Amino acid sequence: MGLSAPGRDDAMLWDIACPPRPSRLPGVAMAGFADRGSTPPDLRLIPHPAVTLLLVLGGSIAVEDTAGQRHRGSFVIGPGFGEVLRTLEVRAVDCLQVRLPPMIAHTVLGPAAADLDASVVPLDALLGPEANRMCERLNNFQTWNARFAWTDAWLTRRYTAVAPRVHPEVMWAWRRIADDRGSIRIEPLATELGWSRKRLWSRFHAQLGLTPKRAASLIRFDHAVHGLVAGRPPAEVAADNGYTDQSHLHREIRAFTGLTPATVIREPFLAVDSTAWGWPGRSSSTDSLLDQSSGPRPPVRGRNSST
Repeated sequence: MGLSAPGRDDAMLWDIACPPRPSRLPGVAMAGFADRGSTPPDLRLIPHPAVTLLLVLGGSIAVEDTAGQRHRGSFVIGPGFGEVLRTLEVRAVDCLQVRLPPMIAHTVLGPAAADLDASVVPLDALLGPEANRMCERLNNFQTWNARFAWTDAWLTRRYTAVAPRVHPEVMWAWRRIADDRGSIRIEPLATELGWSRKRLWSRFHAQLGLTPKRAASLIRFDHAVHGLVAGRPPAEVAADNGYTDQSHLHREIRAFTGLTPATVIREPFLAVDSTAWGWPGRSSSTDSLLDQSSGPRPPVRGRNSST
């Protein structure tokens, strides 16, 4: 399938491929992009409640973050990376995008994944020489399906090679925030766990790389912006997603993207979500990050965890 940029022109930006079946790891999503030579230099990558890997398999990509730092090649993006990440250059590239729920990223990429916060780092900063070997191997495959299968097997091997590094209580807290679409208050959440607010804040941030409040804002934003893309009125989106009013929604979209609700819906990467990953028919895009049925049950109130 192909994708053009809404509101820009009729040129196709990318050919898009999606896996024929879900990943073996719950919540992991992949998509393949082949540049058709018309990717605009100001393309924005919209923040998302996941750790994102962009694996460049041919050609090159150069991006710039909000701090003005430039990155070239394959890289990793922390959840909710600042206001926006812009492409500076795309040259005849095949790119495999992998989105990892923060708890899986912490295990697959190591504890350093929790230090990403809202930053962008080269892939080899987390994987070392294996980053180049991985991209070279993927580039040698002739089909996207082969690339998806190899990547899924690689992720699964890394995930199962070690015990999950994220505390069950932190995983449960993430799911509660996501189930509530980011509208839950953090203090009652800590009470449900039998933790202090400070303890939940510090454990959550140390293991997932963002605070509970930041996670809630990002998940709420993700639901809201996809509601806007689906054509729902801003006032209705604001009310359904726990914003105090439409102005609150406007401020949060501006904070995450630098855009207004009226302009953010024209961003191509939002269309990619529903085009490549089959989200139409689900309640929202974040559903793919909530499929954690194999995870721990809600903890008993007052239960303590090892430090």
